[in-house]
Amino acid sequence: MIRIFSTDEPGATTIAIDGQLVGEYVDAVETCVQQAVGQRKPVHVFLRDVSDIDEHGRTLLSRLATKLVELSASGIYSSNLVSEILRR
Repeated sequence: MIRIFSTDEPGATTIAIDGQLVGEYVDAVETCVQQAVGQRKPVHVFLRDVSDIDEHGRTLLSRLATKLVELSASGIYSSNLVSEILRR
């Protein structure tokens, strides 16, 4: 299960994710991020309450980081993963 919340503000779009970033859910997140990026303003992806991230999800997060999408997370698991991705 996944929940994707998008908050569109004048200066940026924040996409908060709860649940599992696995399988087909990764595609839903990618679609949401692509739509936000298309608005030509900064995008912040916040892994708020994510309990599992598979290899497909990790690949997406790495790709987003190279597109200058801001990544952040709460929780030890997600925070460590985001830190690892940003160090690369």
